[in-house]
Amino acid sequence: MQKDAYTLILEQIEGGTYKPGDRLVESELAERLGVSRTPVREALQRLETQAMLTRDGRSLIVASLDHNQLAELYAVRTELEGLAARLAARHATEEEIRVLQSMVAEDRALLGGDPRELSRANKRFHKQIHLASHNRFLVQQLDLVHRSMALMANTSFAAEGRDEVALAEHDEIVAAIAARDGEAAYQALKTHISRAFETRLRVEAGEIRTR
Repeated sequence: MQKDAYTLILEQIEGGTYKPGDRLVESELAERLGVSRTPVREALQRLETQAMLTRDGRSLIVASLDHNQLAELYAVRTELEGLAARLAARHATEEEIRVLQSMVAEDRALLGGDPRELSRANKRFHKQIHLASHNRFLVQQLDLVHRSMALMANTSFAAEGRDEVALAEHDEIVAAIAARDGEAAYQALKTHISRAFETRLRVEAGEIRTR
């Protein structure tokens, strides 16, 4: 199925091709994506409505999050992700649990590697937990939250040592889901997101080096 202009532009923002502050030009995007300017214009309007883009004079640029917005986003994400883990412990099929376990095992090969690849693997892992919650409304809300996460300039996986700690946390989350312990899964995932936020703040404060 061919992707529309909106999806293509959103994927490029999420993938870091376009970063916060980058200017998006309708004609350049149309040429790059191989589509006419009309669907690009409509896509840009939609992304602006969703606060993914913002105005800088007459130009549209990729939005960025200030400190307060970041804190608000993590507060919402922490609760929703925790709920997803709790519901996954209750509703995940045995097949879904085995997929989560295999993801953690396979992601060990990425330790010490490209932070962007680790970030993509992390997104896949969290998306699998969302789906395993078997709650379509929760999945929709988490999709919105993760879309806004793309407005952060870098990943917490760029912080030295974060990848090994995060993977150990993933292991703990999956173990709780596999044990059908909803409360433990909820707390483990909330702790995981809280530590990711703390790491990001410490990186921005210059306390932790990135690679």
